[in-house]
Amino acid sequence: MKLWEQFDRMVIFDTETTGIDFVRDRIIEIGAVVLKSGTETDEMDIFIRLPEGRRLDPFITGLTGITEERLEAEGIEDEAAARAFAGLLEGAERPLIVAYNAQFDLNFLFYLLRPWGLAEVLKKPRFLDALTVYRDRQDYPHKLENAIAAYHLEDRAVNSHRAVDDARAAALLLEAMAEERDDLEKYVDLFGVHPKYGASGKKISSVTYRPQPYERRAPLYELI
Repeated sequence: MKLWEQFDRMVIFDTETTGIDFVRDRIIEIGAVVLKSGTETDEMDIFIRLPEGRRLDPFITGLTGITEERLEAEGIEDEAAARAFAGLLEGAERPLIVAYNAQFDLNFLFYLLRPWGLAEVLKKPRFLDALTVYRDRQDYPHKLENAIAAYHLEDRAVNSHRAVDDARAAALLLEAMAEERDDLEKYVDLFGVHPKYGASGKKISSVTYRPQPYERRAPLYELI
């Protein structure tokens, strides 16, 4: 994978949240795998407790299998979770952060890190959205489970709506897409957005946003 010519560490992460509003809602699980030269060297899978009095929507429990009882028993506080994630980037000279639908997860991650003065750790890494690459390669639909099936990864990847499983699935997908056509470096800091509605959430200053059709046309990076 040519990405390893540019980056010495890749942190592929995923979140499970109480909803889709990154200001009002919150992360309840964050999972990540850390790769160096294509080899997994570390992982993280942590639950985050809800604030006192906050309830978990039954829809989220049905989707993820995460219950309020599990968050209370196994979860840690926001600050500890933020510091754990920041620790995954310590010592990296040329880090790359990857997620499937990175705009969503990075917005939630920023709001987890910011109260503890840790948002600065996001200034050094560059960003890759695996969903943007996949949209350029395959027709709709574009859920992670569709990508797993399209690249025949069902025997190795699990799309469980659990953070560490989905992070590891995204890592396998990235590898499969690189084997298909190793041009992923062209998508670094380039996020595709809905042609009508644009980017959701807070834009990342280092990222270029471009409308991306849902049907296959010229690759997004060729439109710049």
